[in-house]
Amino acid sequence: MDNGDIENAEEEFPGRIGARKYRPVVANDRAVLQMSSIDPGSSSSSADHQASRQKIKVGKQANMGADSNGGSLPVHEQANGPSGESKLELFGFDSLVNILGLKSMTGEQIPAPSSPRDGDDVSITLGWPKPADPKFGTLMGVFVPCLQNILGIIYYIRFSWIVGMAGIGESLLLVSFCGLCTFLTGISLSAIATNGAMKGGGPYYLIGRALGPEVGVSIGLCFFLGNAIAGALYVLGAVETFLKAVPAAGIFRETVTNVNVTTFERVESPSPHDLQVYGIVVTIVLCFIVFGGVKMINRVAPAFLIPVLFSLFCIFIGVFLTRKDHPAVGITGLSLDTFKDNWSPGYQNTNEAGVPDPEGTVYWNFNALVGLFFPAVTGIMAGSNRSASLKDTQRSIPIGTLSATLTTTVMYLVSVFLFGALATRKKLLADRLLTATIAWPFPVIVYVGIILSTLGAALQSLTGAPRLLAAIANDDILPILNYFKVADGNEPYIATLFTAFICIGCVVIGNLDLITPTITMFFLLCYCGVNLSCFLLDLLDAPSWRPRWKFHHWSLSLLGASLCIVIMFLISWAFTIVSLALASLIYYYVSLKGKAGDWGDGFKSAYFQLALRSLRSLGANQVHPKNWYPIPLVFCRPWGKLPENVPCHPKLADFANCMKKKGRGMSIFFSILDGDYHECAEDAKTACKQLATYLDYKRCEGVAEIVVAPSMSEGFRGIVQTMGLGNLKPNIVVMRYPEIWRRENLTEIPATFVGIINDCIVANKAVVIVKGLDEWPNEYQRQYGSIDLYWIVRDGGLMLLLSQLLLTKESFESCKIQVFCIAEEDTDAEALKADVKKFLYDLRMQAEVIVITMKSWDSQAEGGSQPDDSMEAFTGAQQRVATYLAEMKAVAEKNGTPLMADGKPVVVNEQQVEKFLYTTLKLNSTILRYSRMAAVVLVSLPPPPVNHPAYFYMEYMDLLVENVQRLLMVRGYRRDVVTLFT
Repeated sequence: MDNGDIENAEEEFPGRIGARKYRPVVANDRAVLQMSSIDPGSSSSSADHQASRQKIKVGKQANMGADSNGGSLPVHEQANGPSGESKLELFGFDSLVNILGLKSMTGEQIPAPSSPRDGDDVSITLGWPKPADPKFGTLMGVFVPCLQNILGIIYYIRFSWIVGMAGIGESLLLVSFCGLCTFLTGISLSAIATNGAMKGGGPYYLIGRALGPEVGVSIGLCFFLGNAIAGALYVLGAVETFLKAVPAAGIFRETVTNVNVTTFERVESPSPHDLQVYGIVVTIVLCFIVFGGVKMINRVAPAFLIPVLFSLFCIFIGVFLTRKDHPAVGITGLSLDTFKDNWSPGYQNTNEAGVPDPEGTVYWNFNALVGLFFPAVTGIMAGSNRSASLKDTQRSIPIGTLSATLTTTVMYLVSVFLFGALATRKKLLADRLLTATIAWPFPVIVYVGIILSTLGAALQSLTGAPRLLAAIANDDILPILNYFKVADGNEPYIATLFTAFICIGCVVIGNLDLITPTITMFFLLCYCGVNLSCFLLDLLDAPSWRPRWKFHHWSLSLLGASLCIVIMFLISWAFTIVSLALASLIYYYVSLKGKAGDWGDGFKSAYFQLALRSLRSLGANQVHPKNWYPIPLVFCRPWGKLPENVPCHPKLADFANCMKKKGRGMSIFFSILDGDYHECAEDAKTACKQLATYLDYKRCEGVAEIVVAPSMSEGFRGIVQTMGLGNLKPNIVVMRYPEIWRRENLTEIPATFVGIINDCIVANKAVVIVKGLDEWPNEYQRQYGSIDLYWIVRDGGLMLLLSQLLLTKESFESCKIQVFCIAEEDTDAEALKADVKKFLYDLRMQAEVIVITMKSWDSQAEGGSQPDDSMEAFTGAQQRVATYLAEMKAVAEKNGTPLMADGKPVVVNEQQVEKFLYTTLKLNSTILRYSRMAAVVLVSLPPPPVNHPAYFYMEYMDLLVENVQRLLMVRGYRRDVVTLFT
């Protein structure tokens, strides 16, 4: 093909998305090469490329016939061995023995490798596996971490105060309300965690795989922040308790003193500077422990947990041993009268330290207590955060998480009754460390328990948060998190340092009451995500949804999600809005900057079921014109060659976008690959990926399809019959006009072109043929002038609708529409013009109407006013038609057969052929006279005449489009696409 072909046409398109400069597409264009999914220089077939990637590495222990040089053999050779030795060669797959990595049918089994992702290299190592780090069971892997996180400072120094403020009745409601929320979340967590293998990342992994990467990353990062900030909360609680127990340890020797107006007792608090200094030191020490890895943490965990459990035992013993004659004022022992007095709530004002004060700035109610108490029930994700270190996640997470939740909830409920019957309301509100006061035998046991419980919870937070961040980074969704990636089995040291930095920053703030609502919101956001994930998966009930945990239902998950949202707004609507805004910002950032991650999430399943339901609701009947959308079937295969690795003419995507209003609608881009399906199937898949990538590059929302067929005609005939579903079948076939067919002597094009048009007519598809596609403007090239419609036949309003869609694009918004109508007589002109104007007015379309009569055509021809170039084209067409007809007659006389063209008999009426040529000449002359400077011209497409050779039809079309720069030939189908009615 010479330089006049399409690849050397004056075609320009952006080198990058959003650019303002344009340059032609060339074969070595970097942007084009990047769009290709294969190496442009590779000459090997896709099958060879696939086989070269999938190798099995054979160890020395497995004598499978590998060569002595250790070279890799293809999968089929190594899996089945020589063809004469394999008994399962008939099935065409690797034998089950080798796929599972077994040494022999009777020998010792080697654990099966995990399933690779699509596109990953398959590497199966035969022989003894590499020893892995020890995994943990339900007790040490889930139950103990959850228990350490849940049993925190709130119980020791805030719980008795909550009972005194809310009363026994509302305290029971408070504990039940918060406990129900976490218990329902635990059920949802158990269901999702038992629905398949679970990697590291805990709730992030579950939410991301259920609701998609954007939601997973946004909630996962918020949960990471919540865990990191929670570590600061626990550290501050431990330091505050230590300084209260040992006031002499204070460095700055200053205390903050408040007076309890109710009892006139002095309540002293440690210096904030002491909290900051000790908190930073403790955080650093905990970081060193975390750096030792999960193994070290599990060794240290009993040292933290056992004293905590012993302190709880001492508190309960102290409750039963306390008598009325206890020297402390206000402690009555377990008394029914005290129980009755403390049943009702006693909400009142306090100062910022929680000391009752009628003039205090803080008024406590049930909503405020929810925010204060809820952190005492959080921590249920501590086990799932370490999912990568568990032996059996599907067994350990449900049992360990729900057991820890029920254990702590029951303990809280029992403690409400005991504290409510033990001391007067004044004592409950005045003594923040009532648990230490009543502990048997010494209060110091509770102090030790508080410090170790909070340090244990802080240790679990500093362990789970870095692993959560590393799991998000390893999914490679956000490039900014690449610094926190870790290899499998390694410790996330950088993520741990970053978590410690956040924790130290919050410790410097030193205000528990400011930190607590922030943690609560992030935890509730994560719990809501877990419940919504289970709700969506349970409601959709996809075939892949088969959790081993059977005690779940979508209504329970929905109730859990609703409780999370209610609690968030009960605590603080301001904090709720801030946390949701932060998650939304992260979501928006991930959607813009993040990489695509298709994890088969629940939203994809929801979209699928919604699409099926919508498709069924559309029915099989035709869509009403008010709801009609163009669904173009864009034929990408050109009448010639394109630059290498460009699967579609660049301007076809631009034109397809012009057929959509504000991007609404669907386009199907297809091409036909000549050959045998079995031989070309892999090539078709590769070409389809290339085409889909190119459409994304051109920002054209469409579906790519590649069909293998023996010929273009057969392939198109199959596509036009089968493409689409129901009323989502394509209704317009769009293709380029074959302008090069005569120049390149492509003699097969006329028959193919006419066959495609006839197939569209039979299949009741509209047709839009674009002439001058190389000059079609892109979105940045603004056009001026007019859009001229030569409305010759009734087409259901398709031509009018296309002109209106063009006006909605920036390229053509400065143009105006002119409608040219053809009248038989001059007397019909005015009436036709009035009717067309009224019709356009009713259609809400603004256009100038111009009526041209047949008499004016004839007068132009008689007066010799035809353009010279049109007459020259007309004369050339006459000569070529006469020559072709003479050759047909000569062949027929020689063979003694009737006139044959394109392998079938034809009947040629020479007068009719002359008439058709003359009609197209008049129409071309009129277009050149009125619309030579138009931005684009639309004209009705004449159908191929019956029994005329395809060559003659191409001559008619060539004469029609001669010297018209940009032309759309439109043929509607047997239905209206516009309506006058509202």
